[in-house]
Amino acid sequence: MKKKFAAAALGITLMFSMGTSVFADSSLNNVVHKTIGVTYKTGGTTTNGFDCSGFTRYVFQKLGVSIPRQSSAQFKTGTAVSKSNLRAGDLVFFNTTGAGVSHVGIYVGNGNFAHSSSSKGVTISKLSNSYFANRYIGAKRVMSTAKYKAAVYN
Repeated sequence: MKKKFAAAALGITLMFSMGTSVFADSSLNNVVHKTIGVTYKTGGTTTNGFDCSGFTRYVFQKLGVSIPRQSSAQFKTGTAVSKSNLRAGDLVFFNTTGAGVSHVGIYVGNGNFAHSSSSKGVTISKLSNSYFANRYIGAKRVMSTAKYKAAVYN
């Protein structure tokens, strides 16, 4: 019950913080929303528990896009995109260990990204949060224009 309440509260918060974003009623939003609150699990790839790259791979599989399993391999796919040109569905990468790519999430719009946090499970965070802003490495676009339109406008 606590998990469902937290997911509902987060959903309402996102709805108001995201304004009229096209992301709000999209396939991407629906997949991400259903995973909010799922616990963190090292090596996890299912709704029984996700690690960060297991979460991103799960979401993209639901959208019909295949990406590698590990964050470092995900960073090697797609096309680099600047922070100022991020769009919903872009992968965002972080160096949280001091040894290169070690965390990944999915940009969801308005400066926010979805990810599986080791302390909170699947959640939404701001890229401007000092922890993430100081560890941001870059972003990759892994969806074709057609897949993007299907995921964000449907």
